[in-house]
Amino acid sequence: MSSLSLTVRDSSTMLRRNLLHARRYPSLTLNLLLTPVMLLLLFVYIFGDAMSAGIGGGDRSDYIAYIVPGILLMTVGSTTVGTAVSVSTDMTEGIIARFRTMAIHRQSVLIGHVAGSVLQCVMSVVFVGAVGVAIGFRSTDATAMEWLAAFGLLAMFALALTWIAVGMGLVSPNAEAAGNNAMPLVFLPLISSTFVPVESMPGWFRPIAEYQPFTPAIETLRGLLLGTEIGHNGWLAAGWCLALTVLGYRWSKAQFDRDAK
Repeated sequence: MSSLSLTVRDSSTMLRRNLLHARRYPSLTLNLLLTPVMLLLLFVYIFGDAMSAGIGGGDRSDYIAYIVPGILLMTVGSTTVGTAVSVSTDMTEGIIARFRTMAIHRQSVLIGHVAGSVLQCVMSVVFVGAVGVAIGFRSTDATAMEWLAAFGLLAMFALALTWIAVGMGLVSPNAEAAGNNAMPLVFLPLISSTFVPVESMPGWFRPIAEYQPFTPAIETLRGLLLGTEIGHNGWLAAGWCLALTVLGYRWSKAQFDRDAK
């Protein structure tokens, strides 16, 4: 059997293990899903009228259309926090040491975590998107290709943040620390264009919101689903995804190989 076949076989085994683990202990995933769902409902039904007036008029339905793309990206960030916790748990409870004594491909452990996390991110996005549709989100002008591009962007962003979360889990001494270390993945969307346009922010704060990964991805997603201007945000979003994926992969691999010595 070739090296590639062994890698695929062992990674598939690790993927099944992680999915079974997530199914048996769903509380972490559900807790992470509550954050974007509660923020969506809070900002739509409590602040919706005031926020829609603040971004240029319209009614609550206009604000639903504005906020849902940002909440979908926030869902990706929230879900990957669970990946950091899961990786750290595996590292500290000794199961990784046992895997290293077995005849399996070394990187399959990480690949299984990454693949499982991306699948969970996709399912979480579908769930939160369904909640958005249920409360009034519509994207009538988006073509099939634009929907496909939006889905691809979410998947790319999920892959990028997952590798970063894996690295955070590997460098954390325990699961609690991993959860704390991964909190920027939840915090950064709060200081992006998720809830209000960057232009409405104070001048000193605007660069922080504008030059971070979530804002160009959110604006690109809005452009694809709502027909707003994308401009240079599409290239920035793709660049951020590529850079974070490469950085996260190299960081995770280096840390995993160091721990194996």
